[in-house]
Amino acid sequence: MISNWFRGFKHSQRQKRAISEIASRSTAPGIAHGLSAPLIVSLTSYPARYGTLSLTLAALLRQSVQPDKVILWLDKGDEASLPAEVVALKSEGLEVAICPDWRSYKKIIPTLTAWPEAFIVTADDDVYYPYDWLEALVAAASDATGIACHRAHRISLGTDGLPLPYEEWAHNIASPDRSPLVFLTGVMGVIYAPGVFHPDILRDDLFTELSPGSDDVWLYWMHRLAGTEAQKIGNRARILEWGGSQIQSLRAENVTGLGNDRAIKAMLGRYGWPG
Repeated sequence: MISNWFRGFKHSQRQKRAISEIASRSTAPGIAHGLSAPLIVSLTSYPARYGTLSLTLAALLRQSVQPDKVILWLDKGDEASLPAEVVALKSEGLEVAICPDWRSYKKIIPTLTAWPEAFIVTADDDVYYPYDWLEALVAAASDATGIACHRAHRISLGTDGLPLPYEEWAHNIASPDRSPLVFLTGVMGVIYAPGVFHPDILRDDLFTELSPGSDDVWLYWMHRLAGTEAQKIGNRARILEWGGSQIQSLRAENVTGLGNDRAIKAMLGRYGWPG
């Protein structure tokens, strides 16, 4: 009981510091990214998350490096209930656009469809992102890294050479790594260079059937089938989720392995093992 209270207290203190830090950032544009193509930050949300959405958006808009676009993708009709504090962020460059109801895939598929030549950075809508979050991803991409992420697991293989159950992997690896077994997790942000995916990446008939709630699994298969390795940068990532934002979350199911294991089985059946 006391430990739960203490964890809650520590989280609330971390959240207060994060909110204060975001508010202290300048709204002036950051430095130029210097990449060879446009840089787009892309994410999605839905009304159950709107209570804390402005915090994440402000953190993404006020970065040390300036993206060319920050796009929030919504289902048709959801834009009508956006809070005033989110709408106000359009003055800082936020763009709001409508796309099909592809669940978590909305943070990448519509942007990749419209701007296949761009460097695309995906983010979640319920997480705090530090001031230099984007700068670190851009630095990795500048070093000819096709895909870089702040948080990743390392896939563990069985004697048959296939993935063991998700719970048996090495989770949230603590140091930089790059290999075919680095499995990116989108929660802390990922940068994708142009041309890193298999041609099936945009096939909504496949990802909605094979991996409907596990976009990380689909994206892993699509970049590995194209021969691209993911690079995990930095030390062990520490996630700060806004209080109250996790009432509805796919992450709760996937973190236990159930959703990811189902998707992995389906992907193995369709494509085999690309690792």
